[in-house]
Amino acid sequence: MKSKLFCKLPLGLLVALWLNPLVAFAAADTPVARPHILWLVSEDNGRFLGCYGDPLARTPTIDRLAREGVLYERCFTQPVCAPSRFTLITGVNAASAGPAEHMRAQGKIPPWLQGFPALLREAGYYTANNSKTDYNSPVSIKQAWNESGKAAHWRQRPDPQSPFFSVFNHEVTHESCLFSAKGGEKNLPLTDRSQVRVPPYQPDTPEIREDWGHYYDQLAQLDGQLAAKLADLKQAGLAEDTIVFYFSDNGGVLPRSKRFLQASGTHVPLIIYFPPKWRHLAPAAPGSRIKDPVSFVDFAPTILSLAGVKIPDYLQGRAFAGPARATNEFVFCTRDRMDERYDMMRAVADRRWLYIRNFRPDLAYVQPLDYMFRARGYQSWAREAAAGKLTPATAQFWGAKPAEELYDCTADPDNVKNLAADPAHRATLERFRAALQQHTLAINDNGFLPEGSLLEGYAASRQPGAYPLEKVFALATLASDRDVKNLPQFIAALAADCEPLRWWAAQGCTILGTNAAPAAAALRRSLDDPSGAVQVAAAEALAALGQTDAALPALERCLQKTDAPFFALQAANVLGRLGERARPSLGLLKNNLAASGKPADGNDPHAYRERILGQIVAVLEGREPALVYPGLAPASKP
Repeated sequence: MKSKLFCKLPLGLLVALWLNPLVAFAAADTPVARPHILWLVSEDNGRFLGCYGDPLARTPTIDRLAREGVLYERCFTQPVCAPSRFTLITGVNAASAGPAEHMRAQGKIPPWLQGFPALLREAGYYTANNSKTDYNSPVSIKQAWNESGKAAHWRQRPDPQSPFFSVFNHEVTHESCLFSAKGGEKNLPLTDRSQVRVPPYQPDTPEIREDWGHYYDQLAQLDGQLAAKLADLKQAGLAEDTIVFYFSDNGGVLPRSKRFLQASGTHVPLIIYFPPKWRHLAPAAPGSRIKDPVSFVDFAPTILSLAGVKIPDYLQGRAFAGPARATNEFVFCTRDRMDERYDMMRAVADRRWLYIRNFRPDLAYVQPLDYMFRARGYQSWAREAAAGKLTPATAQFWGAKPAEELYDCTADPDNVKNLAADPAHRATLERFRAALQQHTLAINDNGFLPEGSLLEGYAASRQPGAYPLEKVFALATLASDRDVKNLPQFIAALAADCEPLRWWAAQGCTILGTNAAPAAAALRRSLDDPSGAVQVAAAEALAALGQTDAALPALERCLQKTDAPFFALQAANVLGRLGERARPSLGLLKNNLAASGKPADGNDPHAYRERILGQIVAVLEGREPALVYPGLAPASKP
């Protein structure tokens, strides 16, 4: 039977072939000395699966894989795809090689940093990638993969005796599936929308309920696609020699998931099936559920461990299977620029808790991010907010953020009860604070640098004395505390020799709002700072003080720096946050928008800038409503 014809069999038969252990298949031609490794990757979904306890899921293939394999209950990653894929391909945290921590960027990596599949190739593996390569860096595709593209497949290896590492990305569950969802997928039963559980942080609107139902339908379609891949493997006689991974590239796409550090955006499914021949490499017996936390930075060392390949010292994770297996106490997630909009958050998770530090607590969780708002669920949430219909629970996501969040994921899986201020959990809070600081320093987190800084990058940020991260982290933490007693330190740091110290000092003033009035003179001097990022941050702080006469000219100047596109993008972000206060700049904004010639739907800083300018102009001209942010602190209001 030809594999192409096999893949066209009805979905029910494909699932039956996978689920029925009595079905006979041809044996492999020759035994292999090392396991084949297959990655089945889905896009943008959390743990909406039967094996993770979801009663509405129709995922028999994935559920069977979990029963016969090992399920990881606490797998975390970045809340968006490109930084996650950087971490997967390199085995290094994206924030270690700025600006890879941002969505759609080019992380500055040293020449020796290669994709880990290159090490498998050197050891005799055939590597095939089908087909995502948005690695947020110039990692060599040719070096990593024997074949990469829509046709890449383990079947293409020239030597049938060679082991393979083969990756398949499944896009049926991608965020974009919600943008024009109509339901009623062919040959799929519709999820009963009335049975959907809308989480307490979302308003129960028809659009959100429809998106949930449609997404369950997409997951059912994904399950069928995975069944076809596994049946194909069995038909080729390779199932007993193949370790199969199933996981998602980041959390789900319903509102307050993808792009955000709550568990809905970072906690993903991970299941690994070890055939009997290779069960000695498994961390536990079939059907086990592992509670130790793992993250995507652990995947590269795990694959090398399973393949019997030496793990390089520069990898930053730990293998969670194979001879090199180790365990984590904590895993870490980051959130920085998402397409055109900036924010900065860091998260730490263990077997039970999730801790989030918001380094710009003055910014609302929800920003008018173009791609995100193509989803009808977000649009309906915005309408509810504008109509004043949000409850305290559903308004949390739209207001200013707390500096810290602490959630008991066992008692509160929806992450709606923030325990950070609860004295009963003070020891837990301090343990996670310390873990975040230690990790930040250990990986040399480039996210504490302004994007566009000459200090960004794996090598540049590690030059002796160039980036005093311990001091920068301490100042950024003080800034996020929103405590006026820290203002003297911000004023002093505005005159520091170090760019990121000056940048965080200015942001600390912005976060304090009108309470930063004693810093006005120092902030005006910072409008001539050598760093464009510091100029923009100082201008925003002055605008928060009501001094738009000084702020707007500085922002307009930075906005037009085409040779410094990220500083221009930062200026556009600030202008967008100013709302009505940016009206005196409307003429210049329209002129820049008309003269740019850049496509608004592009993925570069110039196009992102134009996207924001178009949104600002539309709001100021009354063609588009401004987002409503319930609960914003008075200092943050226009």
